[in-house]
Amino acid sequence: MIAIDTNILVYAHRSETPHFTKASALIRSLAEGRSSWAIPWPCLHEFLAVITHPRIHKTPTPVEVAFRQVDIWLRSPTLALLTESDRHWSQLRGLITAGRIVGPRVHDARVAAICLEHGVRELWTADRDFSRFPNLNAVNPLIV
Repeated sequence: MIAIDTNILVYAHRSETPHFTKASALIRSLAEGRSSWAIPWPCLHEFLAVITHPRIHKTPTPVEVAFRQVDIWLRSPTLALLTESDRHWSQLRGLITAGRIVGPRVHDARVAAICLEHGVRELWTADRDFSRFPNLNAVNPLIV
């Protein structure tokens, strides 16, 4: 299963981003495809926070529009929303310790732990910080 990180979701939604065309096509192909794909819940929360933030975007996405975007993704019959499992604490603790993670990167460790708990084959992300988690196959699908 392929999971999607926040930045790919943002690029697929915000048409002014340099990766909009490619990111939106990638998400569309997953949403309309037959294979399972996933979004970790923390990435969905972060997506909403980023696109509606007035300090990040000159014209932030209105909350109602952001909700509609999420609703569209949720209609994909092959989408799974990933959350913490019973193994989460041990997985997270191991990743934080092995990667010497502190501060804001704990969020990335949380996403990585959730993906590993659910057997995610690839995490599509443009964030190189995920390279700190060697057991997670982080792929930037925007690089040709």
